Amino acid sequence: MRKKMSKTITLDEAAKLLLSWNNIEILTHQSPDGDTLGSGYALACALKAKGKNVRVITCEEIVGNFAFLKDGLETDEDFVCEKVVSVDVATPSLLGVNREKYENIIDLCLDHHVTNDMEATYKYVDSESAAAGEIVLKLIDALGVEIDKHIANCLYTAITTDTGCFKYSNTTGDTLRAAARLLDLGCDSQMINYTFFELTTRKRVELEKYIYDTMEFCCGGKCAVIYITCDIVNKFQLTDDDMGGIESIPRRIEGVRLGLTIKEKSENLCKISARTNGDVSANEFCKNFGGGGHAAAAGCAINENIQKVREMIISKAEEVLNEGNC
Repeated sequence: MRKKMSKTITLDEAAKLLLSWNNIEILTHQSPDGDTLGSGYALACALKAKGKNVRVITCEEIVGNFAFLKDGLETDEDFVCEKVVSVDVATPSLLGVNREKYENIIDLCLDHHVTNDMEATYKYVDSESAAAGEIVLKLIDALGVEIDKHIANCLYTAITTDTGCFKYSNTTGDTLRAAARLLDLGCDSQMINYTFFELTTRKRVELEKYIYDTMEFCCGGKCAVIYITCDIVNKFQLTDDDMGGIESIPRRIEGVRLGLTIKEKSENLCKISARTNGDVSANEFCKNFGGGGHAAAAGCAINENIQKVREMIISKAEEVLNEGNC
């Protein structure tokens, strides 16, 4: 087991390291989103183009809307990992079921979260980037790899999903320039935007009806909370695709400054997502419960039953919104 202080490096230095390595595993975070998967698979394809053996490690099987990201990436049966790279993983708990195996053996950490507290031999974190996909795009350039249509699709997925199709406040001029470049390189933006921002299922329609019927308002309407219990997941037979993006629903409502989503994962474990429009820090709110993320989007996990979690987060929301502490 290895545990040491991380050395901060540049992207050019990261590229040189990767080019000197051969059998590489790329770690993504639990409850995978478009950024961790798009960035991870894009980097894997780029390294494969340089003759490296690469395997992307996920916490669950990747199916549904994200399945196309895996196209063309096959791992040799005799693959033996030599180096480990984490992508878009801000904290060890986000490694999920892979934490015990990988937490102390990460060689390179690539991330864009200001709260990143991962330990790795080498580390590159750019909190000014809207998505890890922006970082990986620059890294692939540093690797000297020509970006084909599939890599462009992976990176566009990473960037557009982490910016809400460029609606979120983390979108910058650099973000739009990166997206424009990927369009010029042939990414299928129409397919990607339709898949992640328009396409819906009958189950999703039923879920949204339930959400609007049961949404709870507090703090004089400045906070809205939605609840997804295990019973609801089972009742509607919901998949991760069906629930994608529901965290953004509460903050769309006029007057809501803090939108909270509680997902019951088991009897005594809930995951909370916080979304804001920028005037309240979602990151600071979630840090109260051991989590974190970005100013407008963050998350945490609480080992309590859903009723207790409800009491805890509403109490904190009242404190934050009524006293301006966030």
